[in-house]
Amino acid sequence: MLIHPEFDPAAIRIGSFAIHWYGLMYLLAFAQFLLLGRLRIRAARYQSLGWSYKDLEDLLFAGVLGVVLGGRLGYTLFYMPGYYLANPLSIFKIWEGGMSFHGGLLGVLLALLWFGYRRKVSFFVVSDLVAPLVPFGLAFGRLGNFINGELWGRPTDLPWAMVFPMVDAIPRHPSQIYQFLGEGVCLGIILWIYSSKPRRVGQVSGLFLLGYGICRFLAEFAREPDAFLGLLGLGLSMGQWLSVPMIIFGIYLIVRVNSKKVGISS
Repeated sequence: MLIHPEFDPAAIRIGSFAIHWYGLMYLLAFAQFLLLGRLRIRAARYQSLGWSYKDLEDLLFAGVLGVVLGGRLGYTLFYMPGYYLANPLSIFKIWEGGMSFHGGLLGVLLALLWFGYRRKVSFFVVSDLVAPLVPFGLAFGRLGNFINGELWGRPTDLPWAMVFPMVDAIPRHPSQIYQFLGEGVCLGIILWIYSSKPRRVGQVSGLFLLGYGICRFLAEFAREPDAFLGLLGLGLSMGQWLSVPMIIFGIYLIVRVNSKKVGISS
């Protein structure tokens, strides 16, 4: 049985100034987006569109807004609509926690739609560029969850079970690590390899939706459901129900038959 080390939430302290681990993980996620994105825009398709590093920075800026605004609004709508309806000003208290990946994804999709419209290219051309960069960013986020000792797992007697002292003395799944490895590292590597060869427009995005949906759906069996929600229909969590449409649409994008020539994504 392992015990969570209860890290100091601040990675760096200088007097009263502190840089928290979660903020540091966000910075690392944004940095890897720019570094790996530079490799992505060297692909023939994006070179033919005349895209530059400046476009990548614009994409990151729009994406950050989408993540923050969409993630927060998604949490208020999907998880605690009653509370925030009664306390609308609390929606703006992001520092108190409460972000939804699925809401953040919707926010990012709107940001990509805006960017595609501005550059007069297909939405899926833009999303295919971004999709392989997202899982590695998610990996940093899950690592931040583990360091903070949040989003812990359900009780288990497996050899690698971990006690989170800030919660209770019950051995639990280190579900943050499962998600770090699954929807983060493994999915990122698969998408990077898959997108390295020419694919029809939308297929890389489809594989991301399918891969993330499956990884999240499976990880939720080990993750403790939100106390205020519990399990929903068919014994599934909110995260699992929100992953189902991702899986379905991901399969559609990968296998769809289009009579028109839609081009190549890489």
